[in-house]
Amino acid sequence: MEDHDMVAEAICLALERSPDLRIVGRAASVTSALAGVERWEPNVVLMDRRLPDGDGVSAIAPLLALLPDVRVLVLAGEGSAGVAARVAETGGAGLILKARGLSELEDAVRRVAAGEVVFGQDLLGDVLGRLSGREPHLGANLTPRERQALQLLGEGHTTAELSKELGVALNTGRNHVQRVLEKLGARSQLEAVTIARREGLLR
Repeated sequence: MEDHDMVAEAICLALERSPDLRIVGRAASVTSALAGVERWEPNVVLMDRRLPDGDGVSAIAPLLALLPDVRVLVLAGEGSAGVAARVAETGGAGLILKARGLSELEDAVRRVAAGEVVFGQDLLGDVLGRLSGREPHLGANLTPRERQALQLLGEGHTTAELSKELGVALNTGRNHVQRVLEKLGARSQLEAVTIARREGLLR
């Protein structure tokens, strides 16, 4: 399930070259993936994180509800400990970055199909820490000013309004917002607010 046709086609061609891998279906959106997964009954779903109609990580739980035994491997342009932890917490089997190359992708698909959990070494420690309860709660590393910025985002303020409320320059306000997004593993302000509400970070 990839959001760019050329990339999706290249991935399919690469995986189909492997005698032990078979493509049973392809979808360009979360909606079409959910509609097709019961029909295709795949062992592994390779899910792009960014799709036209939603976040691939958010689609993991609905996919598992339809096909409990399916293994979901998330493909992302960039990764963070927050995103990787969300993948694991929602039942995903791993996260691999597009920059890793097709050979590593093939290997990741095989490993996930065999029951392994696949995360980069730089993310694995954070994921295990979160799942074992040793890692602080998501958002625990936000500074007081970043928490203020998040609260203002939750109230619907724009970055310009947020900067004015905090009494800082617009660029400084943007930096606060960017750090909030990075620490929550969000790709947009709306997603950051959604995650923050789910994690109980907003009043």
